[in-house]
Amino acid sequence: MKLTFLYQPVKDLKESVAFYRDSLGFDESWREGESTVAFKIPGSEVELMFDVPPDTGPRWGAGGFYAVDSVDAFRESHPQLDWRGDIEMPDGKGATFLDPAGNAVHLFDQSAAGPE
Repeated sequence: MKLTFLYQPVKDLKESVAFYRDSLGFDESWREGESTVAFKIPGSEVELMFDVPPDTGPRWGAGGFYAVDSVDAFRESHPQLDWRGDIEMPDGKGATFLDPAGNAVHLFDQSAAGPE
């Protein structure tokens, strides 16, 4: 598992983007449609990802997004975790489980990505 993103669900993406870009000077690194934007965090390889989630369920809680080789294999080898659902991801799979304190832990892989 490699921490790749700090995930923050937001209600107003434009407001969040304006604050982090204009007030804090963060540079946008990528955008997915009208609901997700990521920013480079100065001095870090981890990026800050803002997303307007489709609902307020526990799988959309703020937390780390960790890259794994295979979400399916991780899930299979960790059935005891409190799995809360799949996440639609471009070029791969995503899933969320809750830690013992109820914090969301998000996983993703690039299993459907083509060659670079």
